[in-house]
Amino acid sequence: MHRQNKSFKKGLQVLKEIMQSDKPLTANVLCQRLTVDKSTMSRLITTLMSENFIEYKNDSKEIIVSDILSKIINREDREKIVEKTNTLVEEIFKLTNESSYFAILDNNETLYLNQIDKSNRVIKTIDSIGLHAPLHSGAFGKVLIAFSDLDIEKLELTKYTSNTITSVTKLKKEIELIRQRGYAVGNEEHEFGLKSVAVPYFNKQNQFIGTVGISGLSVRLEEKTLHKFGQEIFKLSNNYM
Repeated sequence: MHRQNKSFKKGLQVLKEIMQSDKPLTANVLCQRLTVDKSTMSRLITTLMSENFIEYKNDSKEIIVSDILSKIINREDREKIVEKTNTLVEEIFKLTNESSYFAILDNNETLYLNQIDKSNRVIKTIDSIGLHAPLHSGAFGKVLIAFSDLDIEKLELTKYTSNTITSVTKLKKEIELIRQRGYAVGNEEHEFGLKSVAVPYFNKQNQFIGTVGISGLSVRLEEKTLHKFGQEIFKLSNNYM
């Protein structure tokens, strides 16, 4: 048991050394820095690689941290964000009685991290937590475009309905309008029968984190109602910074 603990500690030391280095390291360099013989180092590196913590850079013998660590960190960060914004999402549902969401930007797509719908309706929107959606065809995605550093001209503006914005020029005008008024409206742009409204969410350091808002059936969300909710959700969101 003592030998296993010692080996585990050495493995962590190797991982720490690789993580703290500002450039890729070779096995020989790691041996020198940690005073470990080559056979032991080879075994430690093989174990860390088999568990996907480290990898070779391209086809070289230089060792770098794999993206599994960034994925773990991202997941923990996302869980903290959901926990921090859950009360806000609940308040938005209470305000509107419509399914409310929190979403972030993920690989040039909208990623829904939270959804709350405590209504007694028989027909509800599907559970969207963990799902991705295009940026240009809904209120949440358009907010993410408006308040991040995305290059609109690099987005693929796929047409989903006759209301989908497929023109770069038109989308740029829409994004500018969203920045001015503080909220975005989705008018059956991804799916007929569904409308949405969303606002940006900033942390206390005024950093843009994601977007919150609602989505519901078009028959309930007339244009006047959407804009009213947009203004109210914007005010509510500012109180939760």
